[in-house]
Amino acid sequence: MSELADFGLIGLAVMGENLALNVESRGYKMAVFNRTTEKVDNLINGRAAGKNFIGCHSVEQLVQSLARPRKVMMLVKAGPAVDALIDQLIPLLEEGDIIIDGGNTHFTDTERRTTYVEEQGLLYVGTGVSGGEEGALKGPSMMPGGSKEGWSHVEPIFKAIAAKVGPENDIPCCEWVGPRGAGHYVKMVHNGIEYGDMQLICEAYQMLKDAVGLNNDELYEVFAEWNRGELQSYLIEITRDIFSVKDDASDGFLVDQILDRAGAKGTGKWMSQLALDLGVPSTLVTTAVYARSLSSLKDSRVKASTILEGPGDAEQSISEEDKAQLVEDIRQAFYASKICSYAQGFVQLQHAAAEHNWPLNYGECALLWRGGCIIRAQFLDRIKEAFDAQPDLENLLLYPYFTEAVHAAQASWRRVVILATELGIPVPAFSTALAYYDSIRREVLPANLLQAQRDYFGAHTFERTDQEGWFHAEWIQRRREPQD
Repeated sequence: MSELADFGLIGLAVMGENLALNVESRGYKMAVFNRTTEKVDNLINGRAAGKNFIGCHSVEQLVQSLARPRKVMMLVKAGPAVDALIDQLIPLLEEGDIIIDGGNTHFTDTERRTTYVEEQGLLYVGTGVSGGEEGALKGPSMMPGGSKEGWSHVEPIFKAIAAKVGPENDIPCCEWVGPRGAGHYVKMVHNGIEYGDMQLICEAYQMLKDAVGLNNDELYEVFAEWNRGELQSYLIEITRDIFSVKDDASDGFLVDQILDRAGAKGTGKWMSQLALDLGVPSTLVTTAVYARSLSSLKDSRVKASTILEGPGDAEQSISEEDKAQLVEDIRQAFYASKICSYAQGFVQLQHAAAEHNWPLNYGECALLWRGGCIIRAQFLDRIKEAFDAQPDLENLLLYPYFTEAVHAAQASWRRVVILATELGIPVPAFSTALAYYDSIRREVLPANLLQAQRDYFGAHTFERTDQEGWFHAEWIQRRREPQD
């Protein structure tokens, strides 16, 4: 066996350590480095003891430990630390060597860094990695982009360590996405959809708890049942599990002792901001981001709860038959809203691909998310089928399977939103998804009045339904004066 390592990794937080162990377990020799070298020693003497590892105490030592073309993956905090590390690596590497960024990086940074690194005669692979700590160890979803020439060198390793799906469990959730920042953009959309999925689950939970009156044991059974059908997914699975965990400090359940104030790392916000830049309506992820923001205003909400009035919280009298129907209505509302969320995500990918000249394969993107990642779900097989059948599909809602699904769910969906409104239970994601559906299916929207307003106060012009071109009206001269 060669004394030189096949793959180098810088950054031994839990994700980096687990990914390094994953690579080594597939038959590759690993070289690892961390700025705090104690972490290197702890790994080599602990979890990596007796395994095919080289522990390095400097970047220089790591580079010298690698076979050519050298493959160096960075798993460090996104931002200036990545640029600093790239500048440290460049003088140590040779033409054709490959720098890989596996962090949660904004795609514009990857666009810039790919150009910069290629100008130095090196190759750059910006790779979205999803699946958390467990995925890093057992098989993540990987979304590589950047220098296409570099892909051929890292492909065998990436596909070996990635999650596997398919009838024979042999299809890796890893494929080349596109040039420059395409990989990190696809990962960002994955994370934005994740925001939406989690918010939808939380709204379903609140409706099941507050409108139906289910306790945690009953919630466990509902989510267990949902996970056996078309909603089967990692997030539904872990939600089921959460309702079974008791609290060590009390006689109740742990979930009920957790403060209702949510955190965020920013990728959902990025997707929302970039959707605005592209002019595409990714309304559900934006709503999910705002829901987290609103949850963080805990003190304000506590104060407002003593002042602002709404429907009371008195328990409903509901029969077992009606309870079962309402649970099914909530499931249908969740599924229809989820379809809208993914439809919006893929529309944004399509517009971004056109904007940045990325040859994205949308069916392959869905397959990348089928295993290993946080949004992995049975549902994604249907999305791959849709884009395989119609590669230029404009919107998932227009594919027959999804059209039929939202048609079947529509009555339940509307009942849930109406009931939530009557009870004063906030369901912003359910409502936003329904508003998107009702907007996209309408031939005529009231934007004609909006354009008239813009032309009235700012001479922004408007188009007509009966003539080509742009027009302006002298609204003030032509208006009717109000009568006293």
